[in-house]
Amino acid sequence: MKNLKKFLTLGLTAALTLALTACGQSAATSSAEGSQAAASSQASEAAEASAAEDTNAIYRTLDEIKESGTINIGVFSDKNPFGYVDENGEYQGYDVYFANRLAKNLGVEANFVSTEAANRIEYLQTGKVDVILANFTVTEERAQEVDFALPYMNVALGVVSRNDKVIDSLDNWNPDDSIIVISGTTAETYLTSNYPDIPLQKFDSYATAKEAFQNGTSVAWANDNTEVIAFSLQNEGYTVGIPSLGSADTIAPAVSKGNTTLLDWINEEIKTLGQENFFHADYEATLLDTYGSEYEDSLVVEGGETK
Repeated sequence: MKNLKKFLTLGLTAALTLALTACGQSAATSSAEGSQAAASSQASEAAEASAAEDTNAIYRTLDEIKESGTINIGVFSDKNPFGYVDENGEYQGYDVYFANRLAKNLGVEANFVSTEAANRIEYLQTGKVDVILANFTVTEERAQEVDFALPYMNVALGVVSRNDKVIDSLDNWNPDDSIIVISGTTAETYLTSNYPDIPLQKFDSYATAKEAFQNGTSVAWANDNTEVIAFSLQNEGYTVGIPSLGSADTIAPAVSKGNTTLLDWINEEIKTLGQENFFHADYEATLLDTYGSEYEDSLVVEGGETK
């Protein structure tokens, strides 16, 4: 009888052990399956979000632009000699000369849209323009939001000041003095990062910045060196005391992020135009009177190949 009880006890213990083990395995399996299902769901949601993001991207493909018969190009209207409106109401300048050739080779009309430095990216992202040709300096930060084509010009930052107080260094800056910059430009970014103690006067347009500078509201104006050199050459009493500030950069066309058909076409056009020295011809037609021949080879980039 004792042996029978012992046997039953052992059997019951074994049964309970098996049952608990089975339950544990089932729970573990259920947990793993749940984790896999959750991961799969998250991956699916991410894929859908990505697809939705692509769907919501606002731009016209190359074929859509051709079919419409018009390409919308963002240019400056107040930045002589790169993009400006002349006395007859016509767009002129280095960027405009290039823009007209792009439209011609594409077989469409160019519709110029006046832009300011601070809204160049916005105009692309909202589909207001197909291309930006507005002295757009290539930077890593901007390349996160737009796609840049091959470059067509070299550029650096420069600082212009009055002859009676030439600024040739930004070190030991007088905190009572300020520098004029255009909002959304590389000059603003560079000075904010590298000289945070220098007060900045920010303007949205080149016209208002120039007017403020000429009225003496600031001791200097920082911008692309091409712009400040042009200003000093066109206006007596000013000197570019710092002709090169920060790194040497390039200017390039920009399109909406992901608009590969238009981007690829523009890149091929830049390469082809380089074979005929188009950008030197552009310089001589639009910039020579301002800069003379001494700056031509240093500023012009042919065929997208920088030196």
